[in-house]
Amino acid sequence: MITYEKLWKTMKEKNISQYKLINTYKVSNGQLDRLRKNQNVSTYTLDQLCKILDCELSDIAEYKKDEQK
Repeated sequence: MITYEKLWKTMKEKNISQYKLINTYKVSNGQLDRLRKNQNVSTYTLDQLCKILDCELSDIAEYKKDEQK
């Protein structure tokens, strides 16, 4: 399962709020909602977030092995 828990930490470290992502960088509220719920987002969105936050993909997303198998 891909989680975006690291995204919120990286945003805090970079002092970039969800409000700023929406209003300055034109990231849609729908995309942020999908990220909050660890749902599917496009690689384009991930690429844009990496550019905005000046970070690596590993700073915003993480694979967590499903423990229920």
